[in-house]
Amino acid sequence: MKLFIVGYMGCGKSTLGKKLAKRANCEFVDMDSLIEQREGATIADIFHYAGEEYFRQKERALIEEFAAAEDDLVISTGGGVPTWKDNMQRINQIGQSVYLRRTAQQIASRLSPHGRQKRPKLRGLNDEELVAFMTENMAQREPYYALATHCIDCATLSDEELVKKILTIVKGDE
Repeated sequence: MKLFIVGYMGCGKSTLGKKLAKRANCEFVDMDSLIEQREGATIADIFHYAGEEYFRQKERALIEEFAAAEDDLVISTGGGVPTWKDNMQRINQIGQSVYLRRTAQQIASRLSPHGRQKRPKLRGLNDEELVAFMTENMAQREPYYALATHCIDCATLSDEELVKKILTIVKGDE
């Protein structure tokens, strides 16, 4: 099983991914963390010094690594992964994908000050600017996210309820 968790930055991909992997007894991989580890730099620094295109190429290379891996994996993608070239089509060829759908307001309320600082596109925005930016950016990304195998509205569900729902859906498709 390869399960890719997609959605906007701050929607809970890593948090839920870890819980899903533990419950499914498989390995969890956070794409952003793995790239930071391999590059020896933060995502913000990679964007600043090497550029977004370089970063997106690193993400795609990881997707291909996951395709070749024999292990069962739960993979938290970066928020922009689905929007680059044919990444969503490739992800869906490799395994299943789950889109964690939340509103800009819901995500903004989840983001800590540190969470804002570590995301290059959110730095320096006040609360109102953050929600406005995210609303517009999420609208641009929605068509890509919507290509996921499964789309889940997270608004009314706890993390535990989401984990149960996702595992039920994923196992039902196998």
